[in-house]
Amino acid sequence: MKQWMQELFTYRVCVLIRKEFAQIWRNRRLAISLIIMPILQLSLFGYVLSPTVSNLRLGVVDDSKSPESRELIATLSESKSFRVASYYLSPDQLGDAISRNNLDAGIVIPYAYARNLQRGRPVTVQFLLNAMNANTATISRAYAKGVIQVYNQGLVQGGLHANFQEIAAPDINHRGQVSFQPAFLYNPGLISSWFIVTGIFGLLLILNGSIIAAAAMVRERAVGTLEQLLMSPASASEIIIAKIASLFSVQCLMVLCAIAVMKTVFHVPSHGSLLLLMCGAALCILSGISIGTVIATFTKSSQQAQLTSFFVNPPLASLSGALMPVEAMPHWMQPLTRLNPIFHFSVIARGTLIKGSGIGTLWPHLLALLVFTLILVSLSVWRLRKQLK
Repeated sequence: MKQWMQELFTYRVCVLIRKEFAQIWRNRRLAISLIIMPILQLSLFGYVLSPTVSNLRLGVVDDSKSPESRELIATLSESKSFRVASYYLSPDQLGDAISRNNLDAGIVIPYAYARNLQRGRPVTVQFLLNAMNANTATISRAYAKGVIQVYNQGLVQGGLHANFQEIAAPDINHRGQVSFQPAFLYNPGLISSWFIVTGIFGLLLILNGSIIAAAAMVRERAVGTLEQLLMSPASASEIIIAKIASLFSVQCLMVLCAIAVMKTVFHVPSHGSLLLLMCGAALCILSGISIGTVIATFTKSSQQAQLTSFFVNPPLASLSGALMPVEAMPHWMQPLTRLNPIFHFSVIARGTLIKGSGIGTLWPHLLALLVFTLILVSLSVWRLRKQLK
């Protein structure tokens, strides 16, 4: 008798799960939102949110009109950081173009540029930056400095500008030199998209899961399917398991697609355990579905669910460390990120994929994510069971 009851219970759950899958695939918008939209968002944000700046519009005032000045301009444009937008006759015209936001930067090469180089004299080249966007101006300045340093090294090798420093004999034995040679670990190419996409990965799991779960629950209540389920022989526990299992399965499919996009499009390495990453992703999905379920139990329409999500999801995204380093936040705000499941999954994703960290290093974040998931799932089950009664 007991075995027969267990088989009947399993059969009911399977039927309910099959019903939930059929309902998801009949709703084309929901199916697209579950799989296609997160993949598009991951690809789009991975490119758009990258701090790398390229093809900055450069204006040129070349009073020298010499091979040396043309070489300097070519060096700036060949770096792919700048592209020559236009030439101007005077610095005033160049300044007006920058003020009209037609240019991002400008360079003024003086008349005696080539002559001073040939004579070994120091040359001053004016570099103007449009600092309306302070971040872009700072990055542009660093790019220009790097290009000028490479250009100066070429001049020294060509014998145009040799700079000798005389050291007194007593100082030779008493003065040393410190050589600074940085080594970049885990990301030697300094590819910024690796940090961005691994953070957005967890962000989409939570936000997309909460939005889709809330929309599905509210729509089912509006259509009247929830009342029909209450009239069926299935218990509240079976209904809850079926609803969570269907959304969870589709989200897991999205996780596999997202990992494939990160590896093929952004070439994110995979030095660690994918099993550990999938475990963290599963907990993150359950947390997102639980948040959406709780929101759905407090709202009566899709508009109310979207408005409530607006007050929940943006703080989760801002305090996650997914889009910017936690160290860049104010000190009083940094402890709040530890109360965010997205933060812990971002650490797990970056640790397993980029650094190759294992469970021995990432277990505190996995444990914290498990605690958050248990709390959120328990809260969502309690709220949904209360609504089904």
